[in-house]
Amino acid sequence: MPRPLKIDFVSDVSCPWCIIGLRGLEEALARAEGAVDARITFQPFELNPQMAPEGENIGEHIAKKYGSTPEQSAANRQMIRDRAAALGFAMNGTADSRIYNTFDAHRLLHWAEIEGKQAALKHALFTAYFTDQQDPSNHDVLVAAAEKAGLEGAAAREILVSGRYAEEVRAAEQLWQSRGISSVPAIVIEDKWLISGGQPPEAFEQALREIAAQLA
Repeated sequence: MPRPLKIDFVSDVSCPWCIIGLRGLEEALARAEGAVDARITFQPFELNPQMAPEGENIGEHIAKKYGSTPEQSAANRQMIRDRAAALGFAMNGTADSRIYNTFDAHRLLHWAEIEGKQAALKHALFTAYFTDQQDPSNHDVLVAAAEKAGLEGAAAREILVSGRYAEEVRAAEQLWQSRGISSVPAIVIEDKWLISGGQPPEAFEQALREIAAQLA
């Protein structure tokens, strides 16, 4: 009988390693279907909580944050594109792409968990940002993603306009930071084990099987 596993996936929708990690984890769970039965909850983390509404050029942002040269940034983007493509996900970013504030996206994800459609919305948001190069702070983009995930568009827009779930998202962000999470993706299993980064499916599968065996 598969071992139930509680998995908290701490991430941001503008984090390329987060979608790579998620696709790797999902593939690993499919491979380990007979051994584990996971319930994934997506927890909020903002890479750039102070980002201006208009966003920032990704190349300029990376250069300022990490000191990367344009050549290094281009090589890194290609490596990330290749990793994502190997997992069936298309990243279409260029040197002209922008990075945005994602707080409203996290508010919608909080609501989507209540509605039982959080995973679908998470995937829709990753696709909107990385594949379609859309602005995940734009309310029209967020409503469209919610509808794609099977959520009510009018309800999504009302949440965005009203500011609902802001306190809950802030509290969750602070909780995970207080637990030592300072980079994402951070995959926390049963509140005890931490797997960091966009690991390949093989690494996730091995870890999941070992954890399930320890809990058995």
